[in-house]
Amino acid sequence: MNEDGRPGPDISGEAGSAPAVRFDGVGMRYGRGAEVLRDINFGLPRGSFQFLTGPSGAGKTSLLKLIYLAERPSSGFVSLFGRDTALLDRDSLPDLRKRIGVIFQDFRLLEHLTVFENVALPLRVAGQARKSYAEDVQELLHWVGLGERIDAFPPTLSGGEKQRAAIARAVVSKPDLLIADEPTGNVDPAMARRLLRLFVELNKLGTTVLIASHDISLVRSLDVPIFELHDGMLSVSGGTR
Repeated sequence: MNEDGRPGPDISGEAGSAPAVRFDGVGMRYGRGAEVLRDINFGLPRGSFQFLTGPSGAGKTSLLKLIYLAERPSSGFVSLFGRDTALLDRDSLPDLRKRIGVIFQDFRLLEHLTVFENVALPLRVAGQARKSYAEDVQELLHWVGLGERIDAFPPTLSGGEKQRAAIARAVVSKPDLLIADEPTGNVDPAMARRLLRLFVELNKLGTTVLIASHDISLVRSLDVPIFELHDGMLSVSGGTR
C-alpha cells in the first residue's frame, strides 16, 4: 500500500496474472523542469493491443521510455511483467529488456552491419546459430519489402527502408512486449497497412503491443483502446480488445 492509500505495485516477482505494463501514479520531469507526465495510471493486460496518441510535446516518447527502461519516473511506480522497475538490479535489466521489442523513431541501425545482420542481431545476441534463423529473417525481410536489400548497408537505405528494417529487427524475436514510436511515419499508406497487419499477427501470437502514432486513420483502423496524452495527462477511449 502506498503512503496515499492506493495499492502499490506487485513486487513479488513474475506474476502470471500481472499486466505486462502497469503505471501507478507516475510523474516524470527532466531535471528541474516542469513535469512532462503527471499522475499517470494504467495497465496493459498481457496479449493486449493499444494505440498511444496525442499532440507533439504531450509526453508520448517520455512514456515509452519509461516502459522500455530508458528513463526512471520522478514519482510513482512502473512495473513490467509484475516486477517493480525501481527494484531491479543491474543484472536483471538485460534479461528483462530482451523481452521487449522497441521500434525507435530514429531507427538506430548499426551502419557497419547489413540489413540482414541488423535484423538478426537480437537472435544472434540471444545465442542462436545463424542456420537456425537465416530462413526466418529472410522471409520477414521479404514480407516488409526489403527482399532485394538484404545485403545493403544502412547508409544506402531510404528513410522508409530504414523504418522497415527497424520494424523487422524489433519483431523478429517475437517479444513479449512491443513498443513502437511512430512506426509508419516514413512509409506510404499501403505499406503502413501491411505493417499494421504484421503487428496484429504478432499480437495474435501473444505479444502485448503499444503503438504511438499521429496517424489518425491508422489509429482508427482497429477497434482497440486508444490512450490519449494531453499536457502530460492520460485518458483512455476506444475498443476493448
